[in-house]
Amino acid sequence: MTTVLTPATPLTAADRCDRCNAQAYLRVVLVSGGELLFCAHHGRKFEPELKKIAAEIQDETEKLTATPATAGEDER
Repeated sequence: MTTVLTPATPLTAADRCDRCNAQAYLRVVLVSGGELLFCAHHGRKFEPELKKIAAEIQDETEKLTATPATAGEDER
């Protein structure tokens, strides 16, 4: 299994979890073809099984803890 560090197509707010319809932060590309999208919660819950069937896992859960820059920080 390979974890994708620089995805070609970043996940957006329009990408929804296949399990609960929350915003997706993980894309699992299956060995058999196709892909599954998961929120962070379901990605963690199903991680052991997903690793067995994944060709790649694109993990963007770091977006959940990233601190956005404030308006004045770029002007220094």
